[in-house]
Amino acid sequence: MPTDMPKAYDPRETEQRLYDWWESKGYFAPKIDPRSEGAPKPFVIVIPPPNVTGELHHGHAMFVTFEDLLIRWHRMMGEPTLWLPGSDHAGIATQNVVEKALVKQGTSRKELGREEFINRVWDWKAEYGSIITRQIRRMGASVDWTRERFTMDEQLSRAVREAFVRLYEKGLIYRGPRLVNWCPKDESAISDLEVEHEERQGNLWYVKYPIENSPNEFITVATTRPETMLGDTAVAVHPDDERYQHLIGKMALLPELNRPIPIIADESVDREFGTGAVKVTPAHDPNDYELGMKHNLPFINVMNTDATINENGGQYAGLDRYDARKKIVADLERDGLLAKVENHALSVGTCQRCHTVIEPLISTQWFVKTKPLAEPSIEAVRSGKIKIVPQRFEKIYYQWMENIRDWCISRQLWWGHRIPVWYAPDGSMFCARDAADAQQQAREKFGADVKLAQDPDVLDTWFSSGLWPFSTLGWPDDTEDLRYFYPGSVLETGYDILFFWVARMIMLGIELMDDIPFDTVYLHGIMRHTDGSKMSKSDFRAGDNPLDVIADYSADALRFFIVTSASPGNDVRINLEKIADARNFGNKIWNAARFVISNLGAEEGLETGDWRLTFDESRLTLPDRWILSREHNLINRVNDLFREYRFNEAAQDIYHFLWDEYCDWYIEASKVILNGDDENAKHNTRAVLVHVLEHALRLLHPMMPFVTEEIWQHLPHKGEALIVANWPQSGKHTDAEAEAAFARIMDAVRAIRNARSEFNVEPAKRIPAILSANEHATTFETQRAVLAALARLDAAQLQIVAQVDTKPENAYSAILDSGIQIYLPLAGMLDLEKEKKRITAELDKARADAERTQAKLDSDFATKAPAAVVNKERERLNATRERIVKLQEQLNGMN
Repeated sequence: MPTDMPKAYDPRETEQRLYDWWESKGYFAPKIDPRSEGAPKPFVIVIPPPNVTGELHHGHAMFVTFEDLLIRWHRMMGEPTLWLPGSDHAGIATQNVVEKALVKQGTSRKELGREEFINRVWDWKAEYGSIITRQIRRMGASVDWTRERFTMDEQLSRAVREAFVRLYEKGLIYRGPRLVNWCPKDESAISDLEVEHEERQGNLWYVKYPIENSPNEFITVATTRPETMLGDTAVAVHPDDERYQHLIGKMALLPELNRPIPIIADESVDREFGTGAVKVTPAHDPNDYELGMKHNLPFINVMNTDATINENGGQYAGLDRYDARKKIVADLERDGLLAKVENHALSVGTCQRCHTVIEPLISTQWFVKTKPLAEPSIEAVRSGKIKIVPQRFEKIYYQWMENIRDWCISRQLWWGHRIPVWYAPDGSMFCARDAADAQQQAREKFGADVKLAQDPDVLDTWFSSGLWPFSTLGWPDDTEDLRYFYPGSVLETGYDILFFWVARMIMLGIELMDDIPFDTVYLHGIMRHTDGSKMSKSDFRAGDNPLDVIADYSADALRFFIVTSASPGNDVRINLEKIADARNFGNKIWNAARFVISNLGAEEGLETGDWRLTFDESRLTLPDRWILSREHNLINRVNDLFREYRFNEAAQDIYHFLWDEYCDWYIEASKVILNGDDENAKHNTRAVLVHVLEHALRLLHPMMPFVTEEIWQHLPHKGEALIVANWPQSGKHTDAEAEAAFARIMDAVRAIRNARSEFNVEPAKRIPAILSANEHATTFETQRAVLAALARLDAAQLQIVAQVDTKPENAYSAILDSGIQIYLPLAGMLDLEKEKKRITAELDKARADAERTQAKLDSDFATKAPAAVVNKERERLNATRERIVKLQEQLNGMN
């Protein structure tokens, strides 16, 4: 029964209990049969699948919070809602963390072999997958756990193979040698998006290349990577550079290796960089790769997959790239071929996962032709079929998509989806959906069974993630879920993976499903530590686990902090003080609910549970009308803000309504009626108290689901649970007259409270007052009891008149914006003579301080002391003078 509501809210006892109850009742699953006639359009979100690399941090709490907000809102709107959960195998990232764990165990991936290593990764997935699931549940995510997916589930793996085969058959996937970003630690290619650039301080070495058959003549080039000169196949200069025109077409000798290389002319050369002559290493630099293709230069790879120098590096073969650099520089200096060395700031590309410096090198890889996929994806956004929130990210999306390069999708890893291609002993290649299909193709080609070997590489994780909106619904099979729930509604994620994931889902969705995967992309910002650094699993610190914060403050507090702090697309720093404030907000609502429930009686059906809480609109008091109007205004505004994805503003509005308007003003005003003798009036006020609180809880529920549901279960209500209660609808009219009238009452109360504070009036002391309320006098008279209660006035000495003929003597006065004048007789607030003496003493002290400070500023102090110190003294003098004026005004008012 409601009367059993505990004195204090206990989230530890409540949150898990409510979550288990919600789930057991089936509230998280969409309540609709997709086969039914006229089935309404569902609201669908697929969760950004967290990597199974480790525990989630507060950055993940952001997507849980915003997506659950959207799902709960649409569920309460009566729409069939599906929030589909799952996790990502995260090939390179998971392989990295498991390899690190193996090193601690005294073994390695290569010692275990591929099959056993993959078994170890599955063990890791089982452990951390369950941890992630527990974290998501604990944050209150109302996902449909019956549809949970993992990117390497058999059905999703089949979808990956099907997608690869279809794209291959359309000529959109190809294999060939290309310059790629190579991670020497992972010994794998990575995409451009997986390269992070860091500003570092390095050197610029100026190296002299001898001109063939021209003793004592050199062409000097500047390089930041001397070790790559072993792969040089040309020196390039600008065709209009007069310094080198006589050398164009001649041959230079590669220092230390003495390999002749041509001197070529190309307009792409920057004459202002270094000496204006550049070394060309087509196999180890993206720009040089283009030059090499243009001028038909040889491509010489000088590095092994672990970034040691290979046999093409001559005497440097076998050395690590950085050891080779030191040896080459020493040899150049020894041979007089090092002209000079300068400090040089440069941008260094590193692997996003392990932070190893990447090495551009030529490697045979699998690629997706992206331009044919990008064009309809650009049009989908430009035409408005897909909206990106905030809109400023559309420009970034266009810039990236319009300059997109082919996507390297093969990775030299063991953990992930194997590339569905098999090779015959003669090198024949068969792209197939499975081994049996490949063997059938080989049988047709050779007329007999042959031994086939599957490509050892795996696919880029983002390839399978790009299929997530439809592979999770059963594609490539024609399932009921796929027909009903695709396309989805909103894709909510961080702006940092707009290209990694969002763009690829759009491209693959349009290509393979012939439809966009969602109509709205909502991008939240990045969660950062207090020092501004980005939260990540690789920099996981104490307190980053949301469960730790939830244990101390509650899931609701963490969620409300995130919603109120994060505007669309903007970063947030974790702030425990604000999380504590959010917890206090929950406690404030709890205490308000306890007050409301404690005032319900038999007339409201307390004893039987047959609630009778309809209020009579003809008997509403001014505070009743005011709070109902404010509630209608709140509902209208929250609905508008939700539709515009301005959740932080909506949350702040709800906060101020409940804390400031409902608790601090309406509840206090309602006590006047509740403590009176008019039972009809009391019942009406109780009904309004319940009605407004119940509707506010509905608005707050998507942000703070636990405390709102627990309070709602104690309040009089219709229906089984708040999670499936009807969402408050817009369109109700506000009562402008009541809002204006009660606003004047509040202004008067604030002015009186300020005066009481200024004169240090004891809180319990009731004081006399005179209000000159002009045309509002009648309204103030009807609210005499409320005014007296809220301002702590002596009702017997409260005078409310239209005009005051003569200003009372020895009275504090205040004039409100509405023209209402308030007079508070000082004798009623304090011992007048005693207060005069106190203020006079303070005034004398302030004047003495001002004189001393002025004298100090008139001395040589003003010219000898630092400007900042002098300015501080001037500011102090100004503050003292302002205080003198204020004290004098107080003293004058007593005379």
